[in-house]
This record gives sequence, structure tokens and C-alpha cells, in this order.
Amino acid sequence: MSYELGKGSHSVYSLSYHFIQVVKYRRKVFVNDPIVDFLKTKTREIAETFNVDILEIECDRDYFHMLFKSTPLLNIPQFINAVKTITSREIKRNFPDVKKELWNEKFWAPSYFLATSGQVTLDVMKRYVDSQEVKRNENL
Repeated sequence: MSYELGKGSHSVYSLSYHFIQVVKYRRKVFVNDPIVDFLKTKTREIAETFNVDILEIECDRDYFHMLFKSTPLLNIPQFINAVKTITSREIKRNFPDVKKELWNEKFWAPSYFLATSGQVTLDVMKRYVDSQEVKRNENL
């Protein structure tokens, strides 16, 4: 099993996440390249301040996906809140026409999707953990 590992002063880790954020009421606001590019750039700037490594960001017309890696010290809710708050404010400021598409000027839906995404599947990890019992029993 091979991992791409991060290292801290007292830890070794591999933490990757898949984040999805939907525009409130699924309004179609990501309809042109300038607004999509702005979202990606602004999100990367925010990530840099949180020591987050963005692996990929892509948009559809009413949501975006982000794959990112972080350290164990990341305060995930704080990071996500910063992404939502800052991108909402800055997109509305730099693309004022987008407000016409929003309901009550609310940009993001309050909920989001977040999943851990490893370099191996859950089934592979379960088999590895199960194999440790076999090794332990062999050593008895």
C-alpha cells in the first residue's frame, strides 16, 4: 500500500476531502468563464491562508466540486465557512448582475457535502485491518 504522506512535527498523515457546495435554490449563476475563473481563483486564495492544497475545482451551472488535502490541524468548518462567505461576497461585488439570479441575495445553500477521500478504497482498508488479526494469530 503506497500513500502520498504529509508530515508534521509529531505526525504523518494523508487527509483528502471532496467538498460540494450548491447555489441556493440551485440558481444557475456559473454560466460564463469569468465568474467560474473568479470562483476558482478566490477559493485558491482562501485555501492558501488555511494551508490547504486544492487538487481540483470544477463547476456546473449551480454548484461546484472541490478536492483538497489538508493537515490534521485544519478547522474544516471554519475553512468551509470562509470559502462560502468570502466567495459569496466577492462574486456579488465583482459580478453585480448575478444578484438578479439569486433569491433575496442569498448565494450559497446553507448545507454542503463533505466526504473524506483516501488513496485506497474502504474495502481495501477493511481487508488490511482484517489481515492484521491473521498476523497477530500467527504470532501466538
